[in-house]
Amino acid sequence: MAQPGTTMPAMTKQMQDCIEACMNCHGMCEETMSSCMQQGGQAQMQIMRALMDCSETTRMCADMMMRRSPMSGEMGAMCAKACDMAAEACMSMPDDQQLMRCAEACRRCAEMCRATAV
Repeated sequence: MAQPGTTMPAMTKQMQDCIEACMNCHGMCEETMSSCMQQGGQAQMQIMRALMDCSETTRMCADMMMRRSPMSGEMGAMCAKACDMAAEACMSMPDDQQLMRCAEACRRCAEMCRATAV
C-alpha cells in the first residue's frame, strides 16, 4: 500500500471484483434481513445477527478498498469471516430460497475477500 504523500496503487481487477462482490453481498444481506423481519421467529433472529455483521462488514470492506486503505487487507480477512458466518447461518434454513441466494452471495464474497486479504 502507498505511504503517506505517495500516489495510490492502481486498482487491480482482483480488488474491483472483491468490491463488486462486497456490494452485492451487502445488498443481498439487507434484502434478506427485510425478508427475515417479515417472517419473525427466534431462528430468524439468530440469522439476522449474522446478516447484520456481514452487511456492515462488507460495506466497510468495499469502502476501504475503494479508498485504498492500508488496512484493507486485514479488513478483507475479517470480512471473509463475517461472510462465512452469515452463509452458515443462512444454510440453517435450506428450504428458504431467499436465504439460499444470500448464502451464495456470502460465499462468493468470502472467497473474493480471502483472495485479497493479507
